[in-house]
This record gives sequence, structure tokens and C-alpha cells, in this order.
Amino acid sequence: MRWILPFISATAAATGAFASEDIADKYPGSLLYNKPVEFIPGVFSAIGATAPPTYENAGHNNNLSFIVTGDGVVVINGGAAYGLAKALHDEIKAVTDEEVKLVFNENGQGHAVLGNNYWAELGVPIVAHVDAAAEVEQYGGSILEGMKTYNQDQAEGTEIQAPTETFEDEYIVEMGDFRIEARYLGPAHSPGDIVVWLPKQSLVISGDVAFHERMLPIFENTYTAEWLETWDNEFEQLGATYVIPGHGHPTNMDQVRRFTKGYLEHLRGEIGAHIEAGGGLAEAYYVDQSAYARLDTFEELATKNAGRVFEQMEFE
Repeated sequence: MRWILPFISATAAATGAFASEDIADKYPGSLLYNKPVEFIPGVFSAIGATAPPTYENAGHNNNLSFIVTGDGVVVINGGAAYGLAKALHDEIKAVTDEEVKLVFNENGQGHAVLGNNYWAELGVPIVAHVDAAAEVEQYGGSILEGMKTYNQDQAEGTEIQAPTETFEDEYIVEMGDFRIEARYLGPAHSPGDIVVWLPKQSLVISGDVAFHERMLPIFENTYTAEWLETWDNEFEQLGATYVIPGHGHPTNMDQVRRFTKGYLEHLRGEIGAHIEAGGGLAEAYYVDQSAYARLDTFEELATKNAGRVFEQMEFE
């Protein structure tokens, strides 16, 4: 089964039919939230819940992707736990006899790195941006403890494993039928965010540089003005036809542009007008974000996002 892009782009985007914040688990036979699906030939993704991490979704609330190159498998994201990484590997072995030869961490967050020790046990190199590796080194212990809080027995076997290789600008692999370019495009959602660009297929596995079905979270270290610069100057310039985002189903540039760049510009515009009118932080939490209310995690994130953007723009 393969995703059919026009159907996803038009129907899912218009109706939210694929949003899964309220569905606890769509693949009960596995720790994975969803069974991996082949999006284009050789490129698979197990789509995570568009919800916060819970015991029910086992922390699989991001997309775990892999590329069957013809000369080995490349995995994008270590997973949120040892058991989740193993569950993904079980699915890989069900579709190919090729060995996993490389794992990329899209950033330094738990859902990208906490399964690393499963892959390290197999001797698979794990690659991340230097800033993502620094996040793991500094905060790995607390990230692991946070995962144990919700995942309980499903956290068994998980230990902190740092990336075994790092890069600053790009890490390029020619493997089988694929040229795989891991690129750091600039500041975005969190430190060390990378994209995996497949130029022959015009497909980008964007990680958390791009969102669409769920509202993007703005952290204390998410600098929205810089994210927009990265988007315009680098991400758009890829000219991707297909996008597998960090969260939500595969789609196209129009959709992630609308719900990432469009949302950031909208929120910054609302906050900017609020500051210009002399408004303070207390009122900033409630600027109008209703145009994005249908996105999953809106209730959890909208007011927090507004407050953080106010704190940034107050000093810009």
C-alpha cells in the first residue's frame, strides 16, 4: 500500500480526517502507533500519534521512517524507547532482508534519540547534528526519566546512547538507488534539527522543521524569527515535491507551508500588533489563533506558544 499524495493533500488537509490525537493506538499488535507504509518506492514511514506521548502510544508520537536502498536500510529516528526501536526493526525485517546500515536522529529530543541504544547494540552507526548530540549529552538523563514516567514497563531496556557520529552542515550517503543528504539548514524548532533530502525522488523527510496536522510547539529555545529565515532561505529552496514531516502524514509543501510558516507568521503578526498597542504578557496568551484551532494539540499549545513569542518579540 502506498500513500497517494493528491488524496492526502486535498482530503486530509481539508477535513482533518487523518488527525489522530484522540485515537489511543492504531496498531495494537505492536508498540508502534501505526504500521509503516510505503510512501514512494523504497521509502517507508510509521506515522506517530499527533498527540503528546502517552503509555497508550508508547511515545510513538513522531514519524519513524526508513529507506530500503537496495544496498542496506537507512533509518530516520532512533525512536522514543528501546522497545519502540525494536518494534520498528521488526517491521523493517518483514519487508526486506537488507541490514540496517545507518540511523539518523532528526534532533536531540526523546522521540528521536531514546531508542538509540537498540541500534547501537547492533553496531549501527547513529548520526546527528552536533547541536543535537550536545542536547543528548546535557539533558539525556532528564529526557529518559521523563519518558519512564509515562512509558513505565515499556521503557525497559532504554539507556542513553549518544550519536556515534556528528556533522555540522551536511552528511551525504550514496547507498543503492538513493543519494541521501542529511542537512542542517539553520535554526528551526529545536537545537540540531536536520532534514533528510532525497534529491532524485524530490522528497524531504523534514523532521520538526515542518508541521501540518498538529500545532507546532514553541520551546524556550525556539527562535521563531530565525526559523522563518531558515524556511525562506533554505527549506523552500529544496523545491521538494513530497514531504514526510516530523509529525503527521506525508503531504506536500503547500500544506506544511500553510501550517508552519503560515502559523509562525500569523502568531508573530498577532503578537506584534498586541505589543504595538501596549499590551502585556497576561493578555498576549489570548491573541487570536482561531484559524488554527482544528490542529491537534491546539488546546495544549496555543497559549504557551503565544506567551513564548511575546517574550521573544518584546526584545526584538
